[in-house]
Amino acid sequence: MTRIALIHALSHSVAPINEAFARDWPEAVRMNLLDDSLSADLARNGKGLDAAMHERFQRLAQYAVDTGAQGILFTCSAFGPCIEAVARRHAGIPVLKPNEAMIDEAAQGQGRLGLIATFAPTLASMPPEFPQDTALELALAEGALDALNAGDVQRHDTLIAAQATALRERGCTRIALAQFSMARARAACEAGGGLPVLTTVDSAVRALRRRTAQ
Repeated sequence: MTRIALIHALSHSVAPINEAFARDWPEAVRMNLLDDSLSADLARNGKGLDAAMHERFQRLAQYAVDTGAQGILFTCSAFGPCIEAVARRHAGIPVLKPNEAMIDEAAQGQGRLGLIATFAPTLASMPPEFPQDTALELALAEGALDALNAGDVQRHDTLIAAQATALRERGCTRIALAQFSMARARAACEAGGGLPVLTTVDSAVRALRRRTAQ
């Protein structure tokens, strides 16, 4: 059986990706590594992705490899350069950033793509990761992340679905949910907006399954 390491910097990311694996690739053996101090330290210390942060990611990845992981998925998008460095060191196995599989799938589609986030900085950091010819419409589901943090998952999903509907009215033909924590709102978006919806978690599972089989 294939062993996949899921490395998290936010607790909200754990459930969505595990649910996607259970649904779409239940045969995979999952190990979850959560260090919720990563995001807090990044925000607190003002040093950015310095050598110390890079070393922490290398240690996490090496631990995963030492336990027999045949693929690694990092689930927090704020650490791209650290993840890329891990991928270079462990080039023999697939090492994925959280967004890359969804972006690859989105780039193969047609029409204007509506990108929804619940965390405003994501709408600044993520669009440059798409190919330059991707037609993007951006939307922030204001208040959704606060609702999720407060345990009001229905309001979280409703606010995201409202943005999916608004993006359809702005000419989008498909929707992408930018963060792992948003995956739970996919059904509400499809029902409300009537458009196909890509999520980072579903795309990541498909990519890992394909790449570990090669």
